[in-house]
Amino acid sequence: MELLYLSGLFLFLLFLLLGMGVWVGLALLGVAWVIMEVFVGRVPGQGMAMVVWSHSTSWTLTALPLFIWMGEILYRTRLSQDLFRGLAPWVSRLPGGLLHTNIAGCTLFAAISGSSAATLTTVGKMSIPELQQRKYSEKMVVGTLAGAATLGLMIPPSLTLIVYGVTVNESITKLFMAGVVPGILLATLFTAYIAIWSLLNRDSNTVKEPKTSLLEKLNASRLLIPLLVLIAVVIGSMYLGFATATEAAAVGVIGAFALAAVQGSLSKSTIIDSVLGAVRTSAMIALILMGASFLSLAMAYTGLPSALADWINHLALSPITLIIALTLFYIVIGMFLDGISAVVLTMAVVEPMVRAAGIDIIWFGIFIVIVVEMAQITPPVGFNLFVLQGITRHDIGYIAKAAFPMFLIMVFMVFLLVVIPEIATYLPSTAAQLK
Repeated sequence: MELLYLSGLFLFLLFLLLGMGVWVGLALLGVAWVIMEVFVGRVPGQGMAMVVWSHSTSWTLTALPLFIWMGEILYRTRLSQDLFRGLAPWVSRLPGGLLHTNIAGCTLFAAISGSSAATLTTVGKMSIPELQQRKYSEKMVVGTLAGAATLGLMIPPSLTLIVYGVTVNESITKLFMAGVVPGILLATLFTAYIAIWSLLNRDSNTVKEPKTSLLEKLNASRLLIPLLVLIAVVIGSMYLGFATATEAAAVGVIGAFALAAVQGSLSKSTIIDSVLGAVRTSAMIALILMGASFLSLAMAYTGLPSALADWINHLALSPITLIIALTLFYIVIGMFLDGISAVVLTMAVVEPMVRAAGIDIIWFGIFIVIVVEMAQITPPVGFNLFVLQGITRHDIGYIAKAAFPMFLIMVFMVFLLVVIPEIATYLPSTAAQLK
């Protein structure tokens, strides 16, 4: 009873602060301060200074601003224009036609941005006008884009995986490798859905694209080839053990500058805007991580995480049952918080439970990302829904209904991950010298 009382009290205080509009990072720091002062009886200042400094100066965390900067640089190039022209000839003859540019574009941009919102904004501005002009189904255009943009959370360099790795003290490189196959598989499932929908709706009124030769396809894609090389170098260097995540991120930034220069998009304003954008995003995430680290310390002093883990052990839940419960839990949490906040907010309590159940922590990171992806397209506060509302002017309900099939595909992906855990664990286990 005391366990439930404390848990409920801490959650009430946290959501009270969030409901008042307090920043997530400051809300976490505030709750931790109250716990230390009222429930633990220790002076909060010294503990907060120690844990915030130790987490803020982590070398692993250096990869975060670098990958964000790489995405910011490429976001400000002509990539969004070149993306459609380069991808369209390759997918136009598939069942579903140019709807596949939503999936392919999001998959490609996810591999350089690490952010769902940036992926959705870039690909949405590129594909929506083109697909509307060709009279593709509006619900399919909106729905597939909402779902595919969540790949920005999964495919490396995923910002959510970096934050998760720092929070649970796990190798970022291993987590990146673990996200590759699930990310590609999920993109494949989205593509299959479009093809099946197209075959079942052959009367859909869309403009048929002309056939193009292989030479014409390669010519249209010439501006995307350097981008593909950059992605291969960043991910490949980590897989082969040539670079840590931080070193690969530095290579990515240099490559992004080179690509912007080749495209003629590199200017003083581009550099300044990319730096400011990276600083804003990095500072926001760093503040959340600081709050989460102090809250973890405060919670540890109360003994609540270990008590909850013992309670779960006494319930004798199977790992499958625990995963089902956590799936529902994170979908609900994700309706009110963004992905990064949902991860850092819950890890202090959830991590001991997961470890006690014998669940692989790398596998669990991929699971977390998938269920957070689901929350991105579920009302009332699904972040992708709001971004799409700003782009398309449709109401939230319309977008949520259009994205519901993609939500079901993600549920199926969780099932596959549970049944075949090697989807997430095989690549990290084979990669060389992961650090």
